[in-house]
Amino acid sequence: MEIDIVTREDLRQFKREMLDEFKQIIGNREKDNLGREWLKSAEVRKLLGVSPGTLQNLRAGGTLPYRKVGGSMYYHREDIRKMMEGGNDNG
Repeated sequence: MEIDIVTREDLRQFKREMLDEFKQIIGNREKDNLGREWLKSAEVRKLLGVSPGTLQNLRAGGTLPYRKVGGSMYYHREDIRKMMEGGNDNG
């Protein structure tokens, strides 16, 4: 039977390594979400810092194109970028 002695420094090192791995995993997920081509309404509201009513006005006025799939609205990231730059290419 082999006995290994674990010191406090070993535990601290293990903790640092685990935290680094968690940060990497979380960072990759955030990058994946940011890189998605289509965003849901809640994500667009957060990105633009607008209320649900303002987002609805942008849809209704044709300022921000969207697609409805089932009960969810989706917005193309490129359309959001164009709107923010001042041109939506919708006419």
